[in-house]
Amino acid sequence: MAGETLNCPKCGAVVKTFRNPFPTVDIIILVENRIVLIERKNPPLGWALPGGFVDYGESLEAAAMREAKEETGLDLVGLRQFRAYSDPRRDPRQHNISVVFIAEGRGTLQGGDDAARAGLFDLDALPAPLCFDHEEIIRDAISSDFK
Repeated sequence: MAGETLNCPKCGAVVKTFRNPFPTVDIIILVENRIVLIERKNPPLGWALPGGFVDYGESLEAAAMREAKEETGLDLVGLRQFRAYSDPRRDPRQHNISVVFIAEGRGTLQGGDDAARAGLFDLDALPAPLCFDHEEIIRDAISSDFK
């Protein structure tokens, strides 16, 4: 298949290339029993949990803290891992594996970075559409009594 092999620049031999999923984090941020969601600036458009890609050399926890601050302006308290989501179809752009965290948010909520805006929502009144598999993630968290 095209794009799956390269030629060695020294000897010209065919070399197989490898593709790996990208590590990401998503954060369920609670503020007074409401959930923080961001409205995405970039496709896919819609509402989503705050989160993003893990930078090289960065821990998952550090990525969650950074992404939360960049996209919502909030600091996280009581950060804990919830679950990992790995369905190759969860993101229409590429295969991403997300480690989901739960934390309380502190500070002044404001959208930033990739977020056009950020909002607080009751768990039984979420906006639509929700991007990626974030509806499933939120449903899983509610059924596990994550609070």
